Amino acid sequence: MSLFRSILGKIKQNDKIEVLSAVDFKSKISGSDVQLVDVRTAQEYENWHIEGAINVNFYSNSFEKEMEKFDKMKPVFLYCRSGHRSRLASYKLASKGFNSLYDLKGGILKWDYHQ
Repeated sequence: MSLFRSILGKIKQNDKIEVLSAVDFKSKISGSDVQLVDVRTAQEYENWHIEGAINVNFYSNSFEKEMEKFDKMKPVFLYCRSGHRSRLASYKLASKGFNSLYDLKGGILKWDYHQ
């Protein structure tokens, strides 16, 4: 029964998460007040980030505390370097009650500033 519940829990979490191509991600974040989060390290963020993104390092001990400052009812757009950390972050946030999460497929490596 416990295994069954954990499987259903994962399915429910996935319903809150949508993985978007760079084109779709850019379209959804443009022209509106969004919660855009770069989950990479501060150094990675300083080197290159999407304009308007807030840096909250997924591997930081304060990640969950920092994310509590965000509105769980508003969409949160997440990205990292290649998509791995943002995927893990989206699962963690879904389990914490965030309702609408968008993950940049392939991370910032797939981002094209000239689109």
